[in-house]
Formats: sequence, structure tokens, C-alpha cells
Amino acid sequence: MRELIVEADGGSRGNPGPAGYGAVVLDPVSGEPLVEAAEYIGVATNNVAEYKGLVAGLKAARELAPEATVRVRMDSKLVVEQMSGRWRIKHPDMKPLAAEAARIFPPSQVTYEWIPRERNKHADRLANEAMDAGKRGGQWQPSTSTAALDAGGARPGSGTPDAGAARVVGDAAAGAAKARAALAGTAKAAGAGAAGTSGTAATSGTAATSGTAGAAGTAATSGVAGASVRAETAAGAPVASGTAPSAPSAPSAPSASSAASAGGPHAAAAASRDAGRTATAAPPVGWAATADLGAPATFVLLRHGETALTPEKRFSGSGGSDPDLSPVGRRQADAVAAALAARGTVQEIVSSPLARCRQTAATVAARLGLDVHVDDELRETDFGAWEGLTFAEVRERYPDDMDAWLASPDAAPTGGESFAEVALRVAAARDRLTARHAGRTVLLVTHVTPIKTLVRLALGAPPESLFRMELSAASVSAVAYYRDGNASVRLLNDTSHLR
Repeated sequence: MRELIVEADGGSRGNPGPAGYGAVVLDPVSGEPLVEAAEYIGVATNNVAEYKGLVAGLKAARELAPEATVRVRMDSKLVVEQMSGRWRIKHPDMKPLAAEAARIFPPSQVTYEWIPRERNKHADRLANEAMDAGKRGGQWQPSTSTAALDAGGARPGSGTPDAGAARVVGDAAAGAAKARAALAGTAKAAGAGAAGTSGTAATSGTAATSGTAGAAGTAATSGVAGASVRAETAAGAPVASGTAPSAPSAPSAPSASSAASAGGPHAAAAASRDAGRTATAAPPVGWAATADLGAPATFVLLRHGETALTPEKRFSGSGGSDPDLSPVGRRQADAVAAALAARGTVQEIVSSPLARCRQTAATVAARLGLDVHVDDELRETDFGAWEGLTFAEVRERYPDDMDAWLASPDAAPTGGESFAEVALRVAAARDRLTARHAGRTVLLVTHVTPIKTLVRLALGAPPESLFRMELSAASVSAVAYYRDGNASVRLLNDTSHLR
């Protein structure tokens, strides 16, 4: 065998709607799955989910065998034709994803093949498992997946689901060794060399596993969300152990779930499969056991780019000069627009009425092909007489006002607005927008105080927490709101797109 097969798929229940992807790396001779990957990605389109599945599958194949040739099989005619270079990529959301996929392997090592959906059942089942997990408020867990068992009987060369040895979830070393040995024409040696290995997968939006595979050496895989490796031992029984706790990347739903596949010899392969079925049937626990199983309204909170006042740390609210973005601020807006386009999840844009927010929002909207809706309740605090002053200048000129303001959310700057007043209008805007955009992802382009207030209210934190959060210009935060009233802070002050 001189190649690996990647099968990938993605789906969206609503297009756009709650979406997920699935990908599997296969041995082309036996049809045996070497690596699986799946992830719930929030609200997205079918095409975004399909491309993300492709990226995950290619990354998994590269980690197994970067020197291999890869045959990608997908039931998405669009992705296959675009990645083959026969169709132009016109949509701005697709371009960065296609570019990312093209960089994973040298183009000469990858070919693309369209297959009908019924031949892509494994990846399709993984994508649906990921979406089901997202519906429950969690993330896909490799140890509870039945995609390989469900699809095994229909896969050419795989035999019946009962044939061969039990598959071990989480044993990256065995899977990588097997792939490398198969590439060298010694697939049996890889199975034998895997005996006695162990691996631990710890994910924070990525899956990283490691282990030693006898003479085959040490293999490490990373960069694929929710990835697992399945391998066979020479004796036909699992001898590896691994644990796969999951902590999803942003903006995915929070999950504090833990899944383990215990090692040691089993009486028969069927016992392993029965254990897998039992794990699948187990009810969700912890964060997964939410009262509201529906898709949340997700607010992606974007602070506007810099103005001339920002680097000088001057109070700049809704009662001052309403400055425009500076040249730095315009560059920041371009950068965040590109990052949001790559994510492909934003469906609506709502902006504060102030110029710096409307300009930032317009830059993002042009990139995403969306309109901007203005909501007056998202404006910044009115800082009254403090507008345009630094903290030190306010301390010198209005010391009593400053002391009162720092001590109580009910105190307002001279002629301005208190944090308590801001919280009332921001909460009203939150309730109105979450009701209007249930199950959707909305970009709110606003200011420091409204964003910190939304985060504080979601956490149930006291008002003084406003002074303990850092919020940089053009930073991204995210909060998800469920219909039962629960909220989940998924991201705070992300500025990775500016680096």
C-alpha cells in the first residue's frame, strides 16, 4: 500500500444551522479505519462543514504518514471539483478553507474522487454523531462512536462487523505504526509492533495522542478536533489503554465530559463492541445534561477597532466626539473580517450606532456578504464630563466622582451614565436579540462596557468584575444563550487574528 484514503463529510441542519463534520482515514487494502475525527462546529452551512471535514481528514492523514499519497473521497461535488481545480471558488467563506486544505499535503500527493452518499456512510455517520452531540450541548466523543461498526459491513474489504480483532480507541501509536508499516508493505508487522502501547488523548479543541509502538517508534498526532485512532493487535484482542477527556475549542459548546477505553485482554472482540454499545446508550452527564437541548443563540462579541483615543486610554463613550477608526483600527477590522470569514458561522450582524462600531461592522459585513443592523442599546456608556480624559485626569479633576464610581455600579460620572443603567439596557437588548435569533449566530459589534456586561451577566458575576476583565480593541468574545435561560461564556478577549 502506497496511499491512504480519506473520506470526509459535513452537514448542517438548516443550512445554515447546527453543523458538524466527520472524517475517517482508511487502509485502502482492508478498508480498516485508522483515524476518525468529528466535531460539532456551531451554526454553519453545509459547505463550510464539508470543507472543515476535509481539513480534519487531511490533517489526520498527515499525522499518520506525511509521505503517503492520499485519495480523498467525498459525496460533495462542489468540494471535489473545487479542490481538483475544475471549478472556481467564488464564495469568500470557502476560499480560506480551501487554501488551508491545499497546504496540508503537497498537491502532487492528493487526488479527489466524488462518491455517492451511500458509499460515504462512515463519514456521514460521524458528522451526524457530532451534530447530535452538539444538540445535547456537548462534543463528539470517540469512545461512544458507533460509526465504524455501523458502516463496517458496507465498506469494501472490511468483511463483517464481527470479523478480525477488536478496535482500540485512543491508541495513536498503534494506528500510526500500522499506517507507516503498511506504506512500507509490512502491514502485519505494524499490528504486532503495537502490542503493549498506551496513549492519552487530551483535547482543547485539538486531539493530541502519544505512545510507543514497539520497534515502530513513537508516534504523536495533533491538530484534529475530536480525533481517535483505531487499530488491531496481532493477537486479535486490545492490549492498549487510553483516556480522551474533551474540552472543546471556541466557539464550540462547553463540555466537561470524560470518556475512557480501558486496556487489557478481553475474552472476545464482541465484549469490546458490547461495551461500546453500552457507553453509547449512557445518558449525558455534567455539562452535557442541560435542560435545553436546542441550539443556542450565540453572540459573537466584537469590540470595535482602535480610534485615535484608544492607545491613549481616554474615556470614549456615547457622549463624546464619536471618533472614526484610526488607520490601525481599519487594519484590525480587516483582520477580524478575514478571521470571521474563515470560521463561516456568523449569520447576522448587529452594531452599535457609534461610528467606530459601524465602520468595523461594515468591513466585516462586506467580507461576509451580510447587512448591518444598528441597535441603539449597544452603544457605549455615556461618560459625561469624563469624555476624552484619561483616568489620571479624571482622578485629578473629579476625585470624589471617581471614588464613588469605583465603589458602586449605581454611581455615574458627572453628567453621565452609571454601569447599573447600562446593564439594564444591555440586558433588554440581549433578551430581545436572543428571542429574535434563537438557534443562530449573531455578531454584535459594540464596546467595552456592553461586552463586559454581557459576560458578567452570563457568569452571574458581581458588578466589580467589570474592572477585572481585559478587553482589547478588535477582540472577539462569545456567549451562548439557551432557551431555558442558561448562558455559557465560550470565549473572552481573543486577539489571535491580530498577531
